[in-house]
Amino acid sequence: MEFKQSVIEALQCYVYCLVDPRDNKIFYVGKGQGNRVFQHAINALDESADSLKLNTIRDVIKANLSVKYYIIRHGMTKDEALLVESVLIDVLTYNQFNLESVLTNIQSGHHQWDKGVKTIEEINTLYDCAEIVLGLTDRLICININKTYNHVDVDSYGTRDNKYEATRKYWKLNGNRAKQADYVLATYQGIVRAVFKPSRWYVSKKQFESGGCTKIINL
Repeated sequence: MEFKQSVIEALQCYVYCLVDPRDNKIFYVGKGQGNRVFQHAINALDESADSLKLNTIRDVIKANLSVKYYIIRHGMTKDEALLVESVLIDVLTYNQFNLESVLTNIQSGHHQWDKGVKTIEEINTLYDCAEIVLGLTDRLICININKTYNHVDVDSYGTRDNKYEATRKYWKLNGNRAKQADYVLATYQGIVRAVFKPSRWYVSKKQFESGGCTKIINL
């Protein structure tokens, strides 16, 4: 596994973590550039090299599983990456903290949408996806689903069951202009995640609460 050169250039310096798929716990935090995040799995192939990190990777492989890779922050300088790495290691290893706790923060961290935690698949989607080529007569509506898209496939606040449900309601739109749209593009973190062809638009029952919203109900 490796990143394409275009992805490497976009990532710059980054901080990453390795996660054990058997319990979803972080077992290593590091920083680097290029394909550094994948180097540990390569090093684990050398049976003469011994460390808790490498032995954990070997145990995962023996269980016919794969280590999970996450890019925590990217687009940083070397000094910024060093600082983020050291903070994460301190927080995750300080023995006076109850690391079983779940944070009560409602707001995500700064730059969470563009530079926040991402899987390798999401990184490649963000920096190695094809651009949409529009025709001269294409009429599109883009719906931002950053707050409703369930991108990690776990239950979390505000997410919905699937891309259609994440896109279809409620939006304040001009009904006549909405009916002229050929397609509706659902975008998450600047990437189109789904394309729908609307067959009908309905006035939402929440119109009096939110000032006359319309919603997509049949696509």
